Amino acid sequence: MSENMINVPTMAELAAKGVTPEILFWVGCAGSFDERAKSITAAFVKILNKLSVNFAVLGTEESCTGEPAKRAGNEFLFQVQAVSNIEVLNAYGIKKIVTACPHCFNTIKNEYPELGGNYEVLHHSEFLQQLINEGKIKLQGGGEFKGKKITYHDSCYLGRSNNIYEAPRKVLEILDAELVEMKRSRTKGLCCGAGGAQMFKEPEPGFKDINIERTEEAIGTGAKVIAAACPFCMTMLSDGVKNKEKESEIKVYDIAELIAKYEGL
Repeated sequence: MSENMINVPTMAELAAKGVTPEILFWVGCAGSFDERAKSITAAFVKILNKLSVNFAVLGTEESCTGEPAKRAGNEFLFQVQAVSNIEVLNAYGIKKIVTACPHCFNTIKNEYPELGGNYEVLHHSEFLQQLINEGKIKLQGGGEFKGKKITYHDSCYLGRSNNIYEAPRKVLEILDAELVEMKRSRTKGLCCGAGGAQMFKEPEPGFKDINIERTEEAIGTGAKVIAAACPFCMTMLSDGVKNKEKESEIKVYDIAELIAKYEGL
């Protein structure tokens, strides 16, 4: 395997060998098809490969969790999607799932159990924090983010929905950067504007789009890096930075991309 190749085993391949992975990496629609979010997927897989984490993906057997349909009000379509996914997951005997999408995370963790899907579900920020706690990702000192100002945007489905505020921040600590908080953060964080299936429609007319308001708050911290932990938030914040014509000086990264850069991957 060349240095530029990344190893992504599928559940079908491992099952054929009689092997059960430690975790299933649930990629999600954004991580599979959105050009920007694909780099988040690649960054996380590179970390898993470097640390020799035993994982697999479903590949073509993975379908949308049904979350956008549910948030848009189509409960029937959600259940069709969910039951189909649960049948695949249960057939493989999946016990532990890690995903980089808070929407997938919240849905599989909190809404699949009532349909027969019971798994240990972790967001990738929690999994990365575990790797740091276990000493597998270590503070090296230096690096391109040392001393730089980074602000972190709380995803609604991580924060308010699941009370995950510290894991992403603990992950950012290892970068040896200066974490500067926006005025509205943690339990009072402002939505990026994409939740509740709003990602897939134009905003209603108003004084200002939510993602612009949030981006202005991020820019106001003086940070040159906006850290996100959700592909939906990534899109909204990136669009906000472009709207402000700041893309040459302010970068939006997922926490997995930041760790991958820190590790030189």
